[in-house]
Amino acid sequence: MDLLAISLLVRWLLGWALCLRMPRLPASRVQGQPTVSVLIPARNEEHTLPKLLAALRLQSLSAQEVIVIDDHSDDRTGAIAAAAGVTVMRPPPLAEGWCGKTWALHHGVRASRGDTLLFLDADTEPHPEFLQRLVASQQELGGLVSVQPFHRTEKPYELLSVLFNLVGLMAVPMGRGCGVAFGPAMATSRSDYDRIGGHAAVAGKVVEDWFLGHLYEQAGLPVSAYIGQGLLDYRMYPGGFQDMVVGFAKNFATAAGEVRWLWMLGVILWISGLFWSAWCLPASLLGWPMVGDTAVLPNLLLYVAFALQLLVVTRRIGDFGWICLIFPIPVLFFLGVFVLAILNLERGTIEWKGRRFPTR
Repeated sequence: MDLLAISLLVRWLLGWALCLRMPRLPASRVQGQPTVSVLIPARNEEHTLPKLLAALRLQSLSAQEVIVIDDHSDDRTGAIAAAAGVTVMRPPPLAEGWCGKTWALHHGVRASRGDTLLFLDADTEPHPEFLQRLVASQQELGGLVSVQPFHRTEKPYELLSVLFNLVGLMAVPMGRGCGVAFGPAMATSRSDYDRIGGHAAVAGKVVEDWFLGHLYEQAGLPVSAYIGQGLLDYRMYPGGFQDMVVGFAKNFATAAGEVRWLWMLGVILWISGLFWSAWCLPASLLGWPMVGDTAVLPNLLLYVAFALQLLVVTRRIGDFGWICLIFPIPVLFFLGVFVLAILNLERGTIEWKGRRFPTR
């Protein structure tokens, strides 16, 4: 076996290693009778909010209150929330130096009464036992506990996001005390939240979850994160292909500086092997320029190895299925959005939901 083949084997094995530490939210029992406030920031979420509110009514642990913070939507978000019987509030007009989500949650917390604060994005879909397990885990672990939802897909364009979902989890440690926070679903005690300064301390941060996690750690409080397989789903960017491109470019550009580079080095090594295999099979078939063995069989075996790896490891994070068998297509999408994110970094701002945010 030559050095190139050994290098690619190491990269492939590294992919398995990076996916080993993706634990599900543990099963725990709620202690006592906590008062829970569920806070949902919502801006133009009339299509996603009904699923979340319906799911909250089926929870095994009932929240004391559910507050939808209507972030100055220009659709039926507020009316839908009011019809569902939950509390609806509108924060004051967005203040300078704040992002919409941090502004909404800051005011939502001030209006809430619970001892446990649970933040849910409007596009999340919790299974019946989710609130109970998240609250119990927060009681047991303390600090900030968050969950990255399982990515449910409905339309073909959504499958293109497979690498963003996978790389985003590969690039960070997960589990108890990992120091990473995921914004779609987070739980904390009110006392810990007040101790770190709340959302006012991350007012202008587009990826506020990362920075909240930093503040908890700086205060000596644990930060734990889990995957939501079988407990919490979401459908990212149901508004169409353009929304998905802009959304991922926004997250890529603003979160790039927060990735732990030792972990990212491992991801880069793995993804370089994936990119290599995506190029070499068509190159060997079509006579394109390439380095290494030009025979079809070894390049076909390399391609199949990475395709099967993607099929297996992505089953825990989303229902991506067949797109893994033609992974050069999501590879091209990943590279295209990466270039767009670099341009956004250079430009310094990005527009999202009718607002412009800084990327630096």
